[in-house]
Amino acid sequence: MEALYTAEALATGAGRNGRVATSEGRLELNLAVPAEMGGSGDGANPEQLFAAGYAACFHSALQSVARAQKVSIADSSVGARVQIGANGTGGYGLAVQLEVVIPDLPHDQAQALADAAHQVCPYSNATRGNIDVAITVSED
Repeated sequence: MEALYTAEALATGAGRNGRVATSEGRLELNLAVPAEMGGSGDGANPEQLFAAGYAACFHSALQSVARAQKVSIADSSVGARVQIGANGTGGYGLAVQLEVVIPDLPHDQAQALADAAHQVCPYSNATRGNIDVAITVSED
């Protein structure tokens, strides 16, 4: 693969209770283990960052597919939920639920756009076969 862009980030401190920053300084966050996992919940966590990245990337793919098909999806949105849990073999795994909202578009057409976006989205391509990703298309 020929890289079009490279993002760099550095995690320091105590992992999930540390800090993360990108090399150019646009993103700098304190991290904390979620309260649901026994932590303070006073900072961001990797699952939130993954959810934000996947939602933005999938929405971009959705818009690209819609443009190519000359379909207007101006009021669309994509929400992402990322879950973490024990994988049964001593480690942890992730699962993702994406909710695609395209108001005023017939459900079948919205579903077709979401399915096409899932084929071109870099996050979808990276996770395919590795984690469960469920996509739901809603009208609102």
